[in-house]
Formats: sequence, C-alpha cells, structure tokens
Amino acid sequence: MTYLLDTSVYSQPLRNKPVIAALEHWSVAGDGRCRLSIVSHAEILFGLHWENNEARWRRYRELLEGRLQTVATDGVVWEKFAVCKARQQQLGQPVADLDLLIAATAMVNSFTVATLNRQDFSRIEGVAWEDWNA
Repeated sequence: MTYLLDTSVYSQPLRNKPVIAALEHWSVAGDGRCRLSIVSHAEILFGLHWENNEARWRRYRELLEGRLQTVATDGVVWEKFAVCKARQQQLGQPVADLDLLIAATAMVNSFTVATLNRQDFSRIEGVAWEDWNA
C-alpha cells in the first residue's frame, strides 16, 4: 500500500508537540511507501513563509525537504476533484477544496490518504484513508 500524507501528518516533524502515533505510523510505513501531494507541499511552504521563522525553516530543510516523492496534480486529478466537489455539494457536506484535491490525487493514483483529519476525509466518497491519530 502506498500512502499519500495529508498536510496534517506531513507537518508533524515540524510541530513542537507532534502526534506521536502519526510519527510511528510514518516510521512503520517508511518513506518509500509514502508520497506527498503538491498541495500539502504548498500548504507547508505557505506556513513557513507566513511564520517567517528561520529556526522552523531550518527544521524543514533538515527533516522534510526532498524527503518524499511529490505527486503533481494533472488534468485527470482536477477532473476527479470536480466530480468529488459536486458530489459533496449534492450531499450537503462540503469539504475544503484543498482536502478534496488531496483526496482526488489519492483516488486517481490508488493511494490511501494518511490523515489526522478524520472529520473531512471520512465524508469523501471513494477515497481510501487511514486515521493516524491512534
């Protein structure tokens, strides 16, 4: 099984109080079975630029930069995103666009999303996901 790490999981090494269970799951899976959505990569970079903290940048460079293979979004992923977004709207259960884009990336590539965000990913039809909180 290949995992697509959601931003909530990928960001754990940068946190002052990381979710230990998430780090343990990642360690067991191994970097070779984990991928990073370009969406999560951008979310991390946004946070680093926003915070503008050299120590945090240093931690990112030491612990995360270039660690995982990044998966881009292409036309097929964006089409899947559109279908997912329409379906969530029809169900009256909208999900944030970036989470839907991560889910669409996982679905198109037959990955399982590793997340701490059970609330959103559990509502997206057709996406395989695991809660790495426990």
